[in-house]
Parts: sequence; C-alpha cells; structure tokens
Amino acid sequence: MKSKLLAFLGSALLSGTAMAGGYQVNLASQRQIGMGHTGTGIQTGTSSIFFNPGALSYIRENGVTIGASAISSHIAYRGIEPTSVSAEADNDFGTPFQVYAAYKVDDMLTVGLGIYTPFGSGVKWGDQWSGRFALNQIDLQAIFFQPTVSYKIGDKLGLGVGFVVATGAVNLQRAVPVQNQDGTEGSIELDGSAKTGFGVNVGAFFQATEKLSIGIDYRSKIDLEVEEGDVIFSNIPAAARGSFPDGAQFSAQLPLPATLTLGVGYQVNDQLTLAADVSHVGWSEYESLRFNFDKPVAGSNFSESARNYEDAFIYRIGAEYQLNEKLALRGGAYYDQTPVQDGYLTPETPDADSRGLSAGIGYAITESFGVDASFLYINKKKRTDSAEASRSIAGTYKATAYIPGIALNYKF
Repeated sequence: MKSKLLAFLGSALLSGTAMAGGYQVNLASQRQIGMGHTGTGIQTGTSSIFFNPGALSYIRENGVTIGASAISSHIAYRGIEPTSVSAEADNDFGTPFQVYAAYKVDDMLTVGLGIYTPFGSGVKWGDQWSGRFALNQIDLQAIFFQPTVSYKIGDKLGLGVGFVVATGAVNLQRAVPVQNQDGTEGSIELDGSAKTGFGVNVGAFFQATEKLSIGIDYRSKIDLEVEEGDVIFSNIPAAARGSFPDGAQFSAQLPLPATLTLGVGYQVNDQLTLAADVSHVGWSEYESLRFNFDKPVAGSNFSESARNYEDAFIYRIGAEYQLNEKLALRGGAYYDQTPVQDGYLTPETPDADSRGLSAGIGYAITESFGVDASFLYINKKKRTDSAEASRSIAGTYKATAYIPGIALNYKF
C-alpha cells in the first residue's frame, strides 16, 4: 500500500489531456485557431498580445476581444493482454478563454492587456476503472494576466514586451487500497492554489516587403509553486489512519515551459493570407516532480518521481481568404510532438504526437462589431507502454478532441 501511494503522489499533479503537447493549451484566439493557431508572423489584431507583442503596434484601431472554446475530449484505455481491461474517461467540458484589449497611444505606441489560459488539463476516469488506485480524476488550471507595450520603429519593425503574472490551481483524486468496515474504498484528494508566478512575452515583427512578414516570439518559463495545499483522506479505517493523517498539507513546484516561435506570413493578394509557424517548447525543464508533506504520508515526508520530458516542436500552417467585405474563411493544420518519453505514459499523462485540423469564419456585423468562430479537431496517435517499461498503468491509450469556439470583437 505504501509503494502504491507514493507512486501516485509522485506522478499525479499534472495531466497530459489538455489536447496539446504535455499540459499546454494552444487555444489563444478564435481567429488564429481557424488558421491552425498560426499568428507569430502576421498581424492578428488584439491577439498579437499573445502571439507576438511586436505586431500589436500595427493595429489601426483600438479594440477589445472576448472569446472561449469548449473542449470535448475522449480518452480510451485498454490493458495489456491477456486481461485487456478497457476504460473510457468521462471528461467534463474544458472552457479555456481569452480576453484582449488594445489602445493606440499614438501612431507608434500601443498598449494592451491580455488574460488567457495557456496551460491546463482535466481527465475523469471515475472510481470503478481498474486504474483507480493510480487516478480517478484531475483538474489543472493556469491563468495568465499580461499587460503589454508595443512600439513601431518606422514602417517595417515593431517590438513589444508583455509582463506576465500567472496563477493557478490543482485538484486530483484517487482511490486508496484500504477499506472501511462497510467495504467502501478509501480515497485521497489533493487540492491547492499556486502562488503568483512571473514571466515575460517578448516579440519582434518585421514587414520585410509589402507581401512578406516575419515574426519571432519568446514566452518565458514560469514556475508555479503550490504551498499549503490540502491533503484530504476519506473512508480510511482506524487501523490505517496513522499512515493517512488528518490535516496534512503538501507543497510542489510546477514548471510551465518556455516557448520560442518563428512565424512567416505571406499576403498573396488582397484576399488571401498564408501563415506558417514553428515553435520550440522547452519541456526538458520538467525533469521530476517532488511533493513535500508537513506530516508523514504513508511513512514519508516527501515523494519524488522522474518525468524526464523532452523538448518538442510544433509545426503549423494556416490560411485566410477574405471572401467579401464582411466574410472571411479560414483553415489550418498542425503537428504537435509529445514531450513524454516511452516508459512514462500514465493515466495522468497519456500523451502522444497530435495532429490537428481547423476551420473558421469571421463575420463583420458592422464596421465596429464582428464575430469569429472556429472548430478544431485533434487526433492523438495511439500509444502503448509495456508492463516492463511503464512506471504506472501499462496499456494502450488513444485520445481525440472536438473543440468549437467563438469570439466577439469590438473596434473603436
């Protein structure tokens, strides 16, 4: 029982079902989702606060954008033969959102504020599946607040910096392999909020020619620290309560990795815009996860588990076609490498290389007010960890997601 609990505690704080590599959420703008989530090398309006602060100085009008997505994810598990036990996660809808506001101080200087959710995850396996002693459910949330300053140098170069303030929370639950007198299994819940973390988002935008634009953006790593999180036990029999003390608390540090993106845009004509981005995500910062307890849990004051994530790349392409003055049509695709190495596939991080296809429309209701809508389909490769290699529940995992989204835009 002690070894099972420590194995769980060392692996369960972060989940890989965010439908992007690791626990990253790439849903920062409905317009850009429709274009494969490209945006570093083109002018994206208020959402340049996220994609490239250097391009924000190129907006022509002040603006506010409010948008959100609804993630419907499906994750299936099948155990190793001969048992081949199967399960399917019953996940709640995820609702990442974005709010952007930009104001032109003058022709050169633009300031803005972004509030968005670039990391997060959730999976709900339930309390009946065979891996319930590893995980029942988990929810991870991170929210970024980013005041931004952007300055245009001449007609060709824009530079910008955003100062990121990040906060978050985590809740996870699992069964404990003990039973009380009526046969009900014990359970453990870890619940905590993160201290404020700080980072930067720096970008440069270069209008090389009338048709060709190039951008580069760097979003720094942020360490979120959970302190005085609650460790809550339920249905623990009296004989085992010494190993599961009431009122225990935990602390842990969560790395939100840095991302470096190079983007290119090409204005084929007045109607057609093409874009391509390549991102490098510094997942190798996530080497291990350590929990510290203020009271011994299962006989120990800490647990530590190797993660050994690898750096990964994301490749994106997208297009927008302005059909008329009011209607724009969009499409895109991407390939997102997983940072999870073989042998580290778990119910918390059943991650694999992802393929995404997207489509979207933009409609200008008036000169000042418009709507963007997007739809993203994500298909993760089927992936198996053998019993010999796996550090958790060996088996095969397969995940897909359907993600509609909508945003409202106001210019003034």
